[in-house]
Amino acid sequence: MRNHCGESVLRIATVLPTKLVMKQAIISRLIGLLIIALSSAVFADAGTRNQEIAQCTEAELVTWGDGQDRPTSASSLIFFYKHSGAPPWFQEHQVMNLLARASAEWSKCGIPAQVTLWQGKVENTKGIIVVQWDAAGSGGHFGLANLSLNQLSLGVQAFNLLNQRNPTHNALDTLQMVLAHEMGHFYGMLAHSRRCVDVLSYYNDGKGGQCYSRDPSQLKLYPEYRSTLPTACDIQRCRILNRMQ
Repeated sequence: MRNHCGESVLRIATVLPTKLVMKQAIISRLIGLLIIALSSAVFADAGTRNQEIAQCTEAELVTWGDGQDRPTSASSLIFFYKHSGAPPWFQEHQVMNLLARASAEWSKCGIPAQVTLWQGKVENTKGIIVVQWDAAGSGGHFGLANLSLNQLSLGVQAFNLLNQRNPTHNALDTLQMVLAHEMGHFYGMLAHSRRCVDVLSYYNDGKGGQCYSRDPSQLKLYPEYRSTLPTACDIQRCRILNRMQ
């Protein structure tokens, strides 16, 4: 059973006990499209996108139905970061800062999260997640959340390819989005959002279905429309799921 996570530069996936895995066949083409978009120097009016990030209506709380959401069983989450194996252009403190930003935003869901450095050994217990650079664990994607092993694996191959194709692109933005997206799965949100701007979204289902935006004409004006951090709808959905309302 395969799980898509967006037709964009990002190819993110979630591995459940049943090993839901997303496709990566178009990753090279998508990175190429990102390069073209960035080099075109097209800048859109940020109003619509910013409103979508900050606002959420009940009608916008929709998913692709590609997974079964479930409340997290932990009252708090701890993300242990292991820097070994990271691409050389990512410094340890930079990744830690991105993790801290993502965890601070997700904590608004009502389930607090904290980030700390790897301490040599971490027990596989609920609420404790290891964030690591692992080629096998990432399955060739930018990021992969394995809920059964409590691991968030980052893909050095995908980031290497991005750097080769577009060395001027700020890969920290991509990494921020990957981390925030995968963190959301540990909060129990296994289905992906159908709202384009949500960090838990993907753009189409490969069958002709397209994501939702208040102004679809804005999508083509951004190299990446998806938010790098949880949106109002991401947080609202998390709060409802975990009965924090």
